[in-house]
Amino acid sequence: MFDLSTVKPIHVAAFIEGMQTTHSKPTVKQHLAAPRMLFDWLVVGHTLNVNPAHAVRGPKHVVKKGKTPVLTADEARILLDSIDRSSVMGLRDRALIALMAYTFARVGAALAMKVEDYFIQGRRGWVRLHEKGGKRHEVPAHHNLDEYIEAYIKVAGLHGDPKGLLFRTVAGKTGRLTTRPLSQADAYRMIRRRARDAGIKTKIGNHTFRATGITAYLTNGGKLEIAQQIAAHESSRTTGLYDRREDDVNLDEVERLGI
Repeated sequence: MFDLSTVKPIHVAAFIEGMQTTHSKPTVKQHLAAPRMLFDWLVVGHTLNVNPAHAVRGPKHVVKKGKTPVLTADEARILLDSIDRSSVMGLRDRALIALMAYTFARVGAALAMKVEDYFIQGRRGWVRLHEKGGKRHEVPAHHNLDEYIEAYIKVAGLHGDPKGLLFRTVAGKTGRLTTRPLSQADAYRMIRRRARDAGIKTKIGNHTFRATGITAYLTNGGKLEIAQQIAAHESSRTTGLYDRREDDVNLDEVERLGI
């Protein structure tokens, strides 16, 4: 059995140095975070006296702009309007996409919602999200989102199942909802299909709507600190990674080329 008490900073440093030859900087930093947390836990439990990974520094990696593909506000509107609302599946898909765009929710938090996590408070709809780290986060629903979720719940007949999942799979061609949860892979395939049907060529995914919503909010004069609050980010620097307003500025400058 390997004795963790024999691990020294030089061992952790050698491990990290070796990883840098085969992995990207963000991956190396994640692999360094894991032993740091493990040894912190052992120190707190009085199993070890010191954390050998604490003094080891990972590679410097500064990110000022996220890589998530985003949609313009007009494209997001076209996507939502293109979804067929004559079926419960269409209503479900529109509600899910709108939820991520209007509340900046992560797809995992959106798919984990129960029916009771959409509720009325102060005569308007609210959304309760359970984000990473066990954070319970409540956000007032935009009037469009309010309409979309209400329509979906009504047609799907979910009012009588408050403890059930809000977003569920559909049973084959029957068009009926099951009790099984919609997975992130299911959501990704749905989003790609809906985007293709709407004529959107950008290769969007589950995370696109978090960035799209934040960018649209800031473009309309929203404040970064409020966007941080809505997105449930610990730091405004993280929220800033989703701000893609400069993309439009750069495109305008490129179009100045009179060739």
